[in-house]
Amino acid sequence: MSMLNLDKLKVNRFLCVFFIGYLFLSCKKEKINYTYGVNHIHLLPSNVNKTRLKSSEQYISILYTNLFQKSLSSNQIATISQAFESVGDQILARQIFVANLLNKPGVIIPSVQEMNANLEKFIEDTYIRFYVRKPTQAEKEFMLQAIQADPNLTPELIYMAFALSNEYMYY
Repeated sequence: MSMLNLDKLKVNRFLCVFFIGYLFLSCKKEKINYTYGVNHIHLLPSNVNKTRLKSSEQYISILYTNLFQKSLSSNQIATISQAFESVGDQILARQIFVANLLNKPGVIIPSVQEMNANLEKFIEDTYIRFYVRKPTQAEKEFMLQAIQADPNLTPELIYMAFALSNEYMYY
């Protein structure tokens, strides 16, 4: 073998070793620790302690008291309860009952201007009024964003949603 070929072979080996070493030494991924400003919050379902379903009489009485700040007589509750039970679709019966109550004179509901004047107070008062508890921060944020995003959302619609919710059906 000639000396020239031997020198080329040494140079080629050197270049191969150099490039392989360069690749291993130069391709290191830098490890970056990211820190996010997330608050850890222990969450429970909002109706964690509500396990007993309200009877028709309880639902009627409590809803009427929530909306009018006065109670119905036992005869009125019995009459409305019989009408409730005569309808096969209980969800539909509740929807009609709530809609009728919200359209009656004397119902105590804040106006749209009162609601928008202090949204956080309105949301908290509504949760206390219907669910007998304060809203969680997530619930408060959700309601706040929903009300601000939809100008057609009135206190009547919000009260109807609360009165027809699953949580309101339990105590």
